[in-house]
Amino acid sequence: MDSRCQCTDYNDRQSNAILYNILSQADNDLSSHSTLTYNGTPHRCNCETRWRVCLKSPADICHEASAVLVKTIQFMKNLPAFKQLPVSDQLSLLQSCWAPLFILGLAQEGVNFEVIDTPADSMLKRILLKSQKSLEVDREQPTLFGVNKLKSCLKKFWSLDLSPKEYACLKGTMIFNPDVQDLKAALFVEGLQQEAQQALREVVQPLYPGDRGRFARILLTASTLNTITPNLITELFFRPVIGQADLLDFLVDMFFSR
Repeated sequence: MDSRCQCTDYNDRQSNAILYNILSQADNDLSSHSTLTYNGTPHRCNCETRWRVCLKSPADICHEASAVLVKTIQFMKNLPAFKQLPVSDQLSLLQSCWAPLFILGLAQEGVNFEVIDTPADSMLKRILLKSQKSLEVDREQPTLFGVNKLKSCLKKFWSLDLSPKEYACLKGTMIFNPDVQDLKAALFVEGLQQEAQQALREVVQPLYPGDRGRFARILLTASTLNTITPNLITELFFRPVIGQADLLDFLVDMFFSR
């Protein structure tokens, strides 16, 4: 199935008509503030993959998210086995696992959030920006589709009602990922992941002796973490705070600072 927005072609065909309509309305009634409509209804893209959103309460949620990120980095720094790895491996694992660990932190802290439509640029601004050569790298803007995936992932963890020990062991299985490319100590990392999984099993069994499937459900739910892109996390929770800076640079500085 074609995942592209089905409104795209329609939008392209109507671009000039939209601008003409705007200018005509301005000429006819400078005081008019009505919404531009087609066939009596506002025209907008309803496809979740293109429906751009932003946080409803960015000041509060970004503050909570920043606190979770600090705890995430601190958790990694406090793992002696992680600090024993070559620096290059530490950097590779940090880059690969910070987002899944952050999402686990959101789940553990019970951080909930709402989103609203991203204010759309005016037609004139879009035309002017399109005519300019931008030096900025295109970023993945938060969409309703991406946010819904994140919210669904959080709800799955909340339904499991993990204990602090379960969260800690699960984070260990996410940190020590031997599948990250170019690890110098890949076998050692694989052994650490197996130890973390065994520790999780040993924590789960006495807490839920009658639930033999809980361990598997936890790992299955954890596999959904990798479906959430780091770009979505960055743009949704941290772009309002760090501006044009690279979040990974901040993470590296936080990790290697004393």
